[in-house]
Amino acid sequence: MTRYPPLDLRGATVAITGGAQGIGRATAAAFASQGARVAIGDLDLALAKKTAAELGGTAHHLDVRDQDSFRAFLAEAADGELAVLVNNAGVMPNGGFLDLDERVNRLMVEVNLFGVVHGMRLALPGMLARGRGHIVNIASLAGKFPVPGLAMYNASKFAVVGLSAATRREYASRGVSISTVLPSAVDTALSSGLDMKPIPKVTPEAIAAAVLRSVRTRRAEIAVPRYVGALAAAASITPEPVLNAIRGLFRDDRALRPDSPDRVAYRARLNEREGR
Repeated sequence: MTRYPPLDLRGATVAITGGAQGIGRATAAAFASQGARVAIGDLDLALAKKTAAELGGTAHHLDVRDQDSFRAFLAEAADGELAVLVNNAGVMPNGGFLDLDERVNRLMVEVNLFGVVHGMRLALPGMLARGRGHIVNIASLAGKFPVPGLAMYNASKFAVVGLSAATRREYASRGVSISTVLPSAVDTALSSGLDMKPIPKVTPEAIAAAVLRSVRTRRAEIAVPRYVGALAAAASITPEPVLNAIRGLFRDDRALRPDSPDRVAYRARLNEREGR
């Protein structure tokens, strides 16, 4: 295993996208508890300011789809050296592949994939020049295991998993590590109203603990919970007829079913944010 230069989080700058609530907020709290200076980037600047005030961090407006917005965020956040970037911002509309609006599909790719691409391209040069740094990309077990009704979300997260693995190899010898955290369903607005049983819902704090752990271990991938990651790996080598029979028993098409009130509300918030 490649040995990376250790990172002392006391006084270190950690930038977190989508940091105002959910996984991002929990992650900011986890790093702040270790003495890090947390910079919270979010579309909702008012909520980011509230979270930053509670945690002792700084708040910044950020649209991860816009490279200039991301550049301004990192310039404001890293008054000196950026030690850790956590690419957390994401969206997860559900629905049949042919049923989702093209604008929704583009939104998922722009936020979930290009939001990560922008952050990495802007943060990596400085880290590589210093010979140290760590990037954590919050992907999903949906980046390993396809789910009907989440096809475009699957596509965006599969892409993040591949991007992370390839760039990790590219820069391993230069002191900069790239880790991917793969949660199952998380108890946040992102998955509100989706019944994904038997996939367990985990807390944002559990994901935040995995992100923090990645700074110490520099592991390539961390699944939360770990056993679900093992199941996803086993599924990849299971014959399709057997796997389909098992998936049918667990009714894995639930994301295709009519939206619950919580999902309708989530979609409405996305549309409002996009001005539609």
